Amino acid sequence: MPKRLTTLPPVLKALLAQFCGWGVVWLVGQLLPGGVWVLAFSQAIAATTVAALLRCARWWLPIHFVFTPLLFAVHMLGISPGVWLAAFVVFALVYWSSYRTQVPLFLTNRETSRAVAELLPPGSVEVLDAGCGIGSFLAAFAQQRRDARLTGIENAPAPFVLARLLTRRHPTITVIRGDFFARSWAEYDLVYAFLSPAPMLDVWEKARREMKPGSLLVSNSFEIPGVEPDRIIEVADRRRTRLFVFGMTGYHPNFGSFAKDFATSSAGYS
Repeated sequence: MPKRLTTLPPVLKALLAQFCGWGVVWLVGQLLPGGVWVLAFSQAIAATTVAALLRCARWWLPIHFVFTPLLFAVHMLGISPGVWLAAFVVFALVYWSSYRTQVPLFLTNRETSRAVAELLPPGSVEVLDAGCGIGSFLAAFAQQRRDARLTGIENAPAPFVLARLLTRRHPTITVIRGDFFARSWAEYDLVYAFLSPAPMLDVWEKARREMKPGSLLVSNSFEIPGVEPDRIIEVADRRRTRLFVFGMTGYHPNFGSFAKDFATSSAGYS
């Protein structure tokens, strides 16, 4: 397999694997007699094999294997095309650019919001939720820290609308639709990210480039490859959430001695 193909974006790898599978179906249909299920599973095996050769993530392989057989099975149910169109529209509004960003919709619980709020010193602080989803983190954080000014950025239309509705009674919360990479993080004392493994290196580079000394980057569940966190917090919730905390080095007057104390207390903590 040419190396340049293995470095394609995941969505292009998936499309290539499926198209190759359908090419095999055409060959099987030309050379061998067989029913619809022979063709379906021929496509599934071929697509899965190509995906493996393209070095797709392991969780893509079962998706490729079941995709076409399930497509054939559902087609036999005779469901109206309008139902599928409606489902497509709903998923598109919820997940929007997930095919490109590889960031699904995750919800933050109250225990995690409380743990993040406790990281900040008393006084007025600026907090950004990068990819805020429906605003669950923002709403819970605002109840915990009424002195904080919170900003959430969400790109997908449906979660953005829900976030605006969920946080409408909190005057300290602002929800913006857009790309959180396109907005400067320089003004924030804490940036919270509950994303996926895929963008974490880009998140780290942006934080290092823009965030002020003494501020904190907090990643829910996902580590930054090759970067040791200053602190790992185990949240006492049902999913056993882990928060990876990264302190931006230096001193900032809004935090007083907090940045220095945080760096000292975090040494060797996990």
